[in-house]
Amino acid sequence: MAIRLSGEFEVRRKPEEVYDFLSDPQKFAPLLPDYRGMTQQDATHFTLRVEVGISYIKGMAEMKMHLEEAERPKRARYRGQGSVAGGNVSVTAGFDLRPTDSGTVVAWAGESLIFGRLTSIAGGLLEPLGKKNVQRLIDGLRAALE
Repeated sequence: MAIRLSGEFEVRRKPEEVYDFLSDPQKFAPLLPDYRGMTQQDATHFTLRVEVGISYIKGMAEMKMHLEEAERPKRARYRGQGSVAGGNVSVTAGFDLRPTDSGTVVAWAGESLIFGRLTSIAGGLLEPLGKKNVQRLIDGLRAALE
């Protein structure tokens, strides 16, 4: 099952400041819904722990993440893989930054590919839950950057 989401928002900060925030998992990771911790291996690799739950399937997800594209102050793109209760997930998330007279437009896009028993059990609940959690993250990013 694939879930694709995208959008954009504007903040009153310079692209360099926005990029520095979005390319540092120590700064943005705590804004993830149900964040439980992170271990950083080096400047571009880190492991996230988040609590996940759909219906009666609950547990901890561990996502190995990689900053695979970093072009300051224009673009940051992440790729990750992990296991969640009843399945596996592969994610990509990217941020493209455009300067404006008053700050920066952040265009974001992400995709999750979910495999395994989780998709057959949770089915139609995954996309609405994904949209809700992504919106919570984007709202948190916007607030932190303001």
